[in-house]
Amino acid sequence: MEAEFDTVATWTAEVVAGLDLADRIPAACRGSGSPGALHWLLEHLEPEPGQTFFDCGAGVGGPAAFAARETGARPLLTDPEPGACRAARALFGLPALQAASELPIATGVIVAGWSLGVLCTVTDQPAYLAELRRVLRPGARFGLIVYCATHPGELRLKPPEGNNFPTVEHLDDLLHGASLRVRTSGWTDHFAAFPDGWEDVMSSVQDELERRHGKDARWRTAEEQSDRMGSLLAAGELRGRMLVVEPE
Repeated sequence: MEAEFDTVATWTAEVVAGLDLADRIPAACRGSGSPGALHWLLEHLEPEPGQTFFDCGAGVGGPAAFAARETGARPLLTDPEPGACRAARALFGLPALQAASELPIATGVIVAGWSLGVLCTVTDQPAYLAELRRVLRPGARFGLIVYCATHPGELRLKPPEGNNFPTVEHLDDLLHGASLRVRTSGWTDHFAAFPDGWEDVMSSVQDELERRHGKDARWRTAEEQSDRMGSLLAAGELRGRMLVVEPE
């Protein structure tokens, strides 16, 4: 997990820093959902220009920068890995605080935000959702992408280390237990296509990372994690569920 979300985040920032801002966003969105999925979430979240937009588990900041560009909202980021926080600040000038499941945010102040592909990496999922619920203002809307197991029991393929994928039914129970009501939901595979420009940028960054660090054991570890995730999605063992929730 450290190799994937801290070390490689730092390396990614070094590569992406040489790109124009327009290309930095797709490069920094790798693994965080397609632009179609991000647009879908923003359409339902309806953040306003100048409004604080909270990205919990923000990685290197690509999705938050995308939200700022598309809506004029002002992102606030948290991530447990220091390398990811440094990358988000360096690449996009975004305020990024190092934090895991205990958020350095006052109760009831967030009106919009999201957490993308994070829940399955959290050990105590009820506590994580309860903490998200704590910081949300009444009437707030919050977006989630959660990778869900398509059947109960053990996955047939080996999952990435440190991940725990709920079924859709278990996810609904977790949200209910956290007093979060689902306003609407969808599936990331309905928005799987990437524009050509995005694909080109992501591919070139991947190639450069491979050239610079391909012999490093930490790179190989991160790539193995990514490959396991891709195999589970391709085999239909997992699906990405998009949700917009609100506090009950």
